[in-house]
Amino acid sequence: MRIITGSARGAKLLAPQGVENTRPTSDMTKEAVFSMIQFEIEGRRVLDLFAGSGQMGLEALSRGAEKADFVDSSQEAVEVIKANAKKTRLYERCNILCADYKRFLKMKGGLKYDLVFIDPPYYDSEKIDDALSLLLEGDMLEDGAFVFCESQRKEPFSAPGLTLRRHSRYGKAYITLLFKEAAAELPEA
Repeated sequence: MRIITGSARGAKLLAPQGVENTRPTSDMTKEAVFSMIQFEIEGRRVLDLFAGSGQMGLEALSRGAEKADFVDSSQEAVEVIKANAKKTRLYERCNILCADYKRFLKMKGGLKYDLVFIDPPYYDSEKIDDALSLLLEGDMLEDGAFVFCESQRKEPFSAPGLTLRRHSRYGKAYITLLFKEAAAELPEA
């Protein structure tokens, strides 16, 4: 597991040891995800939910994202994310939290994201639907935001207000790319 490109290119990342719920995203899947948005990363605010090793958020930072919030409920995973952020010299642009995803999404009023990675353990893929609902209820997505959902579910994820851009299989993983369209402007009275 490594950073593919950008300022931290080639940095080898640690993965949480012995945490059965952590399954790192494969390099093939990560490469596919970032090729979908390669020109949409610069200056963006990122949320890496169920962050594990933090590799998706760190890859985005390496490619020019402005800031990233990493959320994982495992203290061991959080320590690994901190070590990886320091190793890649991206730590200053990271906010790393040990928290349950629901609690985090309910308490983060006013904060909005441009890129969101949702990748719970495969046996918990129903958490993706819940996370999407909470992101939308909390108005946490900027217009033009991209949301990536990784699971083993063959059917794409969906949520009101998000447009399906792509649903593809990469090895065992399925990636659903959702997009938040800009709100239509109301005509002046």
